[in-house]
Amino acid sequence: MLSQNNMITASKFDTPLFAIVALAIIFVAGLFVVGFDQGHIFSLVYGEQAFTDLYIHELTHDMRHAAGFPCH
Repeated sequence: MLSQNNMITASKFDTPLFAIVALAIIFVAGLFVVGFDQGHIFSLVYGEQAFTDLYIHELTHDMRHAAGFPCH
């Protein structure tokens, strides 16, 4: 005689809360960098010169306009 095991497996995909919070923080940081940074991030290292050079602004300039952020 052959015995058959009928197993029912149920998988439940729950997204952990810490993953949602981490992604939200990354999203907000990315939004700030792309949309609003005018030298603020590098000013921690370079001081007032970062507001003149605008490295991140120049790096993300076209992406800002594509996303709908006016910058000048």
